Amino acid sequence: MYGSILINCWGSLIAFTITFIWMYQNSIFPSRILIVSFIVAFAAFLLFFAVRYLIAYITYTPNDELFEKFIEEAKLKEKDDEEEEIEEGRNPSKVDLQDDDPEEIAKIVRTMLHD
Repeated sequence: MYGSILINCWGSLIAFTITFIWMYQNSIFPSRILIVSFIVAFAAFLLFFAVRYLIAYITYTPNDELFEKFIEEAKLKEKDDEEEEIEEGRNPSKVDLQDDDPEEIAKIVRTMLHD
């Protein structure tokens, strides 16, 4: 989880203090003031667990190994797709020129230079 249990304790203490001050102004029974303040403090303590869990869920980043594996698989898939396109003749810009006649290659280069 994001943060520590100390955040829960601080939130609980702040909730207790606010409730205690508010109840002190409205009630004359000390036992009622303390009981309500402790109940609110306990509820705030539990509420901060949910808040910390939510923050951890939002800021979660996947494991680096899984991310690298995903990227590697995507690159392999892209490479396979390119090879299939070359085999089918759909990608003439990546055609291998090793099997062609050197005179034809020179002719292609000259036409490219003149254009």
